Amino acid sequence: MTLEKPHYIPPVTVASAAEKGLALRQKFRRGGTTIGVARARDLKNRRPVSDDVMKRMARYFARHKVDKRAENFGNDEDPSAGYIAWLLWGGDAGRTWAQGQVQARNKRSVH
Repeated sequence: MTLEKPHYIPPVTVASAAEKGLALRQKFRRGGTTIGVARARDLKNRRPVSDDVMKRMARYFARHKVDKRAENFGNDEDPSAGYIAWLLWGGDAGRTWAQGQVQARNKRSVH
């Protein structure tokens, strides 16, 4: 018997942040990588996210939290590249969601 790997549907708040990131990237022509853009498209369309992707998201946010200190982070009129990239991965809502899912998964695997 094979165990089904869990998949998680991105919340609307995460999808909205990713959509905003895609719009800002198109308008300002900066921020994010091809991987970030692909992730944003999946999140925006609320495609199921695997455990592996969830872990990648949590790692992304852990590595890039320093980007929040940049000038124009959070400025929708002249956004920093880091702000756009952050949004592509689901923004603050994405960070909270990914960290929560990874922590819950880790607790379940311990028991």
